[in-house]
Amino acid sequence: MPPDKKKKHLPPGNFAENRKARHDYDVLETVEAGMVLAGTEVKSVRGGGASLAGSYAIVLGGELFAEKMNIAEYAFGNRFNHEPARRRKLLVHKKEIEKLRLKTEAKGLTLIPLRLYLKHGRIKVEIGVCRGKAARDKRETLKRRAVERDMDRAD
Repeated sequence: MPPDKKKKHLPPGNFAENRKARHDYDVLETVEAGMVLAGTEVKSVRGGGASLAGSYAIVLGGELFAEKMNIAEYAFGNRFNHEPARRRKLLVHKKEIEKLRLKTEAKGLTLIPLRLYLKHGRIKVEIGVCRGKAARDKRETLKRRAVERDMDRAD
């Protein structure tokens, strides 16, 4: 993707952000995880072709996976291209996976990918342990932000 076409609202090193997640969920805790990606996926992510909208993480068989995370096909990938919405394995320590599994099963929390970023040359994903917000909570948050914005303007 040419430099002038890149998303301007993301800081350098951030490839995708799930802004809707912070609106729909209370983020209680975050965990950093690595990802198992194919070569064409890495090139696509670095080109800005990743989307976290509607994605979530699940624990299956003692491993953590990201579901419905869309990474667009790489334009020059030919027959070696990847499947855009495939299940991707997340790399986290076994103890952390067990903690996340217990939280999601017992307390009814959800694992939501919040952001995709670069750290020391590796693509990482920030997973949030989230609780869903009710409609009234969303309205409260919007009101609080509006009041804070008005106070900042007054200063």
